[in-house]
Formats: sequence, C-alpha cells, structure tokens
Amino acid sequence: MQDLTGLSGPVTGLVAEGGGMKCAYGAGVLDAFLDDGLQFPYCIGVSAGSANVASYLGGQRGRNIRFYVEHTQERDYFGAGPFVKTGNMFNLRYIYGTLSNSTGADPLDFARVMKNPARFRIVATDAETGRPHYFEKSEMAQDDYRAIMASCALPALCRPVRIGSRSYYDGGVSDAIPVRRALTDGCEKVVVLLSKPRSFVMQPQNHHFAYSRACRRYPRVVQALERRHIMYRQQQKLLFALEKEGRAFLFTPAADAQMSTYSMDPEANRRLYEQGLADYRARRGELLAFLETPVPGRDRLS
Repeated sequence: MQDLTGLSGPVTGLVAEGGGMKCAYGAGVLDAFLDDGLQFPYCIGVSAGSANVASYLGGQRGRNIRFYVEHTQERDYFGAGPFVKTGNMFNLRYIYGTLSNSTGADPLDFARVMKNPARFRIVATDAETGRPHYFEKSEMAQDDYRAIMASCALPALCRPVRIGSRSYYDGGVSDAIPVRRALTDGCEKVVVLLSKPRSFVMQPQNHHFAYSRACRRYPRVVQALERRHIMYRQQQKLLFALEKEGRAFLFTPAADAQMSTYSMDPEANRRLYEQGLADYRARRGELLAFLETPVPGRDRLS
C-alpha cells in the first residue's frame, strides 16, 4: 500500500469529522488504513475525530475502539457523575488525561505521533470569537493533550478548555468538516471520514436555553451554534462538489446505521466500527484508484 507522507507532488490530506460515539465508524476505517500501511502527509481532525487520528498517527491499531467499547463502561468516562464532579458530561480529563497519559491504562504513543512525518492539525473553537482555531501537534506535549480536550468540549455538556490565555470549545461548532482548511493548507485532494450518512441534513440546534445559558459568557459561541446548521450544509455542498471533481473521496456510514453521539452501548458502537472496516475493504480498489489518479488540471500525482 502507498505511504503518501514522503511525496513531493500534490498533497492528499485526511480529514476526520467529529461526532462523539458516531466516530466509531471512522475508527474502523483508520484501523483498516493501518492494516494496509496507508499514511497521509496531512491530517486534520475535529473532536472525537482528532482523537481517532492521534491513535492512527501513533500506529496504535485497536486503541480507538477501546474508547468506544471498553472505556465507555467505566464510571468516570461519561454521565451525571462526572458532570457533577467536573462540569463535563464527557470527562475529558479522564479520557484524554488519566487514560491516555504515559502512566494511564491506555496511553497514547505520543513519541510516535511526533515522529510521524505527517502534519497533524486539531480543530477547536475559540470561546471569545466563536471562530475555529487550528492547533498543530507541536503545541501538545507528553501527557498534555488539552488541544484534543478542547476539540471535544461540547458546549453545555462540557466546560471550555483553557490553553494559554484562551478558552476553547468543540471544533465542530465552527468548522465541522474542515476540508476548506485542508485545501488552504496545501492539500489538493482529500480523503474524508464522515460520522454521518451522506443523506444527513443538519437541522437548527435544539436546546437553545441550555446552551445559551451554559455559554452566556461567550455570546459568539452561542451565535456560532445558532448558525451551525448553515455552516454544515455549506461544507457538505463544498465536499460533494469536490467529490464530483475527483478531488474528494468520502467514507460515510450507512443511512440505516444505529448511531448516537452519546451512545454508551458497546455492541452498537462495535457494529459501527465493523462497518468502517467493511466499507474500507469494499472500496479499497476505488480508494487506490483515487490516490493514484492525477489531480484535475495536474499532469500526475507524483
């Protein structure tokens, strides 16, 4: 299989959408990439998608699925208990700290992530401006994965994460499918892992009272949440246009897949993961052809 990280020609990037437990699907696709030794020179992830990409860049096959199947059953992972104790329904410091640190039960191979030649960007939302912020992997350190925590900090369900002088919320609030960022950063083609079916149509945000009250110190975040469905539909439009041009390859879960952002059902999450593995196997030939096809308007993908 191809390793695209050392190519000097047009860059093919990897984009991973967020979506909580729905990202078990992308975890399956990423493990299939590892099985085939497929690496990308540029990766960008949002929320749980960024955590998935971190394990992928660390070469840790099977690590992501444990966070959807095994660790979800631990009392400190999610729920009312963590919310009362920490203010976070998803206990980000437990998931990306206690479990993921070098002394944790399921450590991220951070040294290998850093040695991986791929550029890795993590999308969060600046709480003051409501605009996306793109962390580089170099802004993390061993056992300090606050950039990923910030990317996963769902408004109303989590407190913002403080990094330096700024506070951040989930990247999906402001840049849910960061394909345009990937293009701006130099990618000419993208492989995109979506957490929602191709037919998904995002509706205006529910629970206005809850999120507007929880984020009352950050009115720009409230505004971003209120137009999130517009932003998401615009990003889908761009993505599908790029697909028609031969510049985007999409992995999307089936329309009838049982999915929930907050599902702690290990069997349902494993089925979604297995679907990701199966979809890769079924479309492996298509993906290879996509990777080997010249970028439209270019002589070749060298």
